Amino acid sequence: MVSVDDILRTLSTVIDPDLKKDIVSMGMIKDLEINNNDLRFTLELTTPACPFNDQIEEDVRKAVSTLGNLKLDLKVTAKVMEGRALGMDEMMPTVKNIIGVASGKGGVGKTTVSVNLALALAQTGAKVGLLDADIYGPSVPLMLGMGKSAMEVDNNKLQPVESHGLKVVSFGFFAEQAHQAAIYRGPIISGILKQFLVDTNWSNLDYLIVDLPPGTGDIPLTLAQTIPITGIVVVTTPQEVASSIAVKAFGMFQKLNIPIMGVIENMSHFTCPNCSANHYIFGKEGARRMSEKYELPFLGGIPLNPDIMEGSDSGRPVLVTDPHSTMSQSFMTVAKNVAARCSVLASQLNEEMKAEVAT
Repeated sequence: MVSVDDILRTLSTVIDPDLKKDIVSMGMIKDLEINNNDLRFTLELTTPACPFNDQIEEDVRKAVSTLGNLKLDLKVTAKVMEGRALGMDEMMPTVKNIIGVASGKGGVGKTTVSVNLALALAQTGAKVGLLDADIYGPSVPLMLGMGKSAMEVDNNKLQPVESHGLKVVSFGFFAEQAHQAAIYRGPIISGILKQFLVDTNWSNLDYLIVDLPPGTGDIPLTLAQTIPITGIVVVTTPQEVASSIAVKAFGMFQKLNIPIMGVIENMSHFTCPNCSANHYIFGKEGARRMSEKYELPFLGGIPLNPDIMEGSDSGRPVLVTDPHSTMSQSFMTVAKNVAARCSVLASQLNEEMKAEVAT
């Protein structure tokens, strides 16, 4: 007879490629039961968006097959890990991960990346919110086709507007500001962002994507200093001038001890529809070189494609209109890499907290 200890010992040989730890010690094996040759348990992955989920499941099945003629009833689920110190945050205790999307300069497509990154994570089954933190130029409502949507207040809490499975908050929802220039000084801008963060009913999110304005001004600084966040994703284009300015963005967050989750290269190349050749309009692999130079993860490249731009202008994102396209799959790849980085940072945070308790 195969014992429970035999099974767990065998399953402990399966290693999560991102976390570099075995699935047993990570607590991914739940409700294990064995009755004669019938084996049943749940494999609880760290995120539904992990790029290695299929590989881990396959490795589990192979490991069980080495134990003999067992009939395996395997259930696969996912529970997103907490990538921020929720115990230190009384203001947003129901949001597991807060991911800031930053850029050194405007014009790199940061908001387009933020919107599609949030949509891609939501399509994996995660609970996702999107905060448009660009108070001066809020464009998320336009890109999601949300028209004249208005935010309501209930029990002194702002209620996010829902769109395509996302909970969305934006300064653009305030009708009197929708077509007017926002002329505010830094303290007022910081106050608005704080209200959007802590006075909003975000309610049990796996990921909150925060679309930051470009540069290193008041809003990125306020985000970093107001609440614990999981980390920052930096968006740039392949151009040398864009990547050199992007360095300033992640440099600020590094000084504030905020983890840099990685670099996304937008407009990486254009694929000719006639000959299928890739053309590098803005240079080649500038973001990858930057990530290697500063030892940051490269999270993926997004192609330059008119459909992405047209989808943003019309309020019909490509992940909604054509989820199986090459463009959508590039966003999905980036989203899975971001989710994987969240799990890695969450694992590191757990180890640090355990070490503090031990001392």
